[in-house]
Amino acid sequence: MIRDSTGPIAPTGVTLLPARRRLGLRTGGPHRPLRDAGRIGGGLDPEPYRLALCVPTSGTAGLWGASSLACARLAVEQWNREGGVRGREVRLHLIDASDESDTVEDDLGALAATTGIDAIVGMHTSSVRERITTAGALGVPFVYTPLYEGGSLPDGVHAIGETPAMQLLPPLDWMIERWNLSRWFLAGNDYLWPRRTHALARRRLVERGCSVVGNAFVPLGHCDHDRLIDAIRASGAQAVLLSMVGQDAIDFGRAFRDSGLAERMPRLGCAIEENGLLAMGADCSEGLFVASGYFAGLPTDRNGAFRERYWTRFGERAPVLNALGQSTWEGVTFLRGLLDGSRHPDGSVRYDSVRGTRWRSNEHKATPIYLAAAEGLGFGIVRTFSPT
Repeated sequence: MIRDSTGPIAPTGVTLLPARRRLGLRTGGPHRPLRDAGRIGGGLDPEPYRLALCVPTSGTAGLWGASSLACARLAVEQWNREGGVRGREVRLHLIDASDESDTVEDDLGALAATTGIDAIVGMHTSSVRERITTAGALGVPFVYTPLYEGGSLPDGVHAIGETPAMQLLPPLDWMIERWNLSRWFLAGNDYLWPRRTHALARRRLVERGCSVVGNAFVPLGHCDHDRLIDAIRASGAQAVLLSMVGQDAIDFGRAFRDSGLAERMPRLGCAIEENGLLAMGADCSEGLFVASGYFAGLPTDRNGAFRERYWTRFGERAPVLNALGQSTWEGVTFLRGLLDGSRHPDGSVRYDSVRGTRWRSNEHKATPIYLAAAEGLGFGIVRTFSPT
């Protein structure tokens, strides 16, 4: 649903609408020329550039919402200070894009019908992405920001996040070699991204002479953790590849700690971030490794400058920085670069990427990947994998 302004996630400056209709976006194609509106009395054009921000603010992945919104707001505020979209104020419209919401498409349709939509930035599961792209023709840019399963996407969808081939395979190889881990159990939620991730991981493990001793998919929000852990224990696995998300990953982490397996069986997580680690607790961090294109503590100049802007703007009570939340900064700044039309000499979109991502197309992009070990309530970088 579109959050009411009295809700806990709705801040000043974000427009929220209550109605429900079918998706019907403005026509014109994802790369239509921008209107050169000019300025009126030195201010911004009275017709804003309307950006739908689709992030989960409830349900299993709801813990990603606050940081995603904060990072998007930071990017939009900077954009507007620097003139907006050729003189048009960029205005965010927040939509709850949780898997549990059955009104995502209707809420987008309501926004399109009442005010229009000029672009979408989405940070949510691939299941929700597919719901949005199949609800109606996209005549506007749709920037999809988180890690995802890869493969072809509809025209107009710009996926800037890591795919499993980028994110998972180098850290998986490194862990196999470092600790001689030959027997793996794969555990994930039951939707497109975990299934493709597991398929790719299985192929690589077989290529490396390893065994997949178990492969389990559990419904979002409905995992029988005791049964899953019993299966892992009985399998004889030496390590677990974990592609569970949000609250499911948190609950599994707690149950894994309670089982005693964490002391002897490392886990490689694909979508666990700082919010999830905080929710699990420091005593759940033993043996937990995560592969990602971003961590809050990355010791890079770009991230240092970004963190300073973020904490200066939102203060000590700001939502915790993490890979999924920060990806909305990447998405908004990518959209800005896409609309500006500026490219690097290699053909990639020129934009303010904290991660150092180079994006030429959904099939041709590169970003550094980091393997981190959970250390109490934070992550310590173990290995950096440069893009190839």
